[in-house]
Amino acid sequence: MDSTRFYDDNASTFVEQTFNVDMAKLRSRFLKNLPKGASILDAGCGSGRDALAFKQAGYDVCAFDASSEMVAEATSRSGLPVRQMRFENFSWERDFDGVWACASLLHVFRRNLPMVFQRLAKNLTPDGVIYASFKYGSDERRRKGRYFNDMTRELIDPLLQMTPELAMFDFWISKDQRPERGSERWLNCLFKKVGGQQACTQGSGDIRDRYPELSEGRDTIYE
Repeated sequence: MDSTRFYDDNASTFVEQTFNVDMAKLRSRFLKNLPKGASILDAGCGSGRDALAFKQAGYDVCAFDASSEMVAEATSRSGLPVRQMRFENFSWERDFDGVWACASLLHVFRRNLPMVFQRLAKNLTPDGVIYASFKYGSDERRRKGRYFNDMTRELIDPLLQMTPELAMFDFWISKDQRPERGSERWLNCLFKKVGGQQACTQGSGDIRDRYPELSEGRDTIYE
């Protein structure tokens, strides 16, 4: 199931619920690993909340989202020329010091994550950093029109084995920043590009046979 339609159909409501959520602490933990004025890609930017915050803080920001309605919202609110693009088809004509993937990669099918990480890493500068957050858990599930790929620290390791150009250097679990969802937990990860390694070509296919950990919860997808 593609989650894009949910955001196309519910863009206004989603923006109203998320645009003013305070993500300053999470952004700060990401930004301390980047130089002043660094180039940042907001990957799966949603409402444009964080892209705008990075822009206002003096960073060189680009952004994309898969939903045409969210692209329109983010463009309007951030003043940036947000592109419509899917993670699975990601490509860009420049490299970035940092990639911010806040609550966006969680909609990528688990079997496709290594390939997506490779695509993002290709457009990182040397020592570039990726921030990614996932709902904490081990299931793949569908809920109210969206697919979710929950993640744990243990599930990250086999993904990185398929993406040798990235190394995780920090991770932590946090509460949802929305007051009404304070009981929900998130896995936050920081990855750094490491030099001298080539992408693992098998990552572009279905890797569940090689890494059964990536299929944990595969039979528990539910509405």
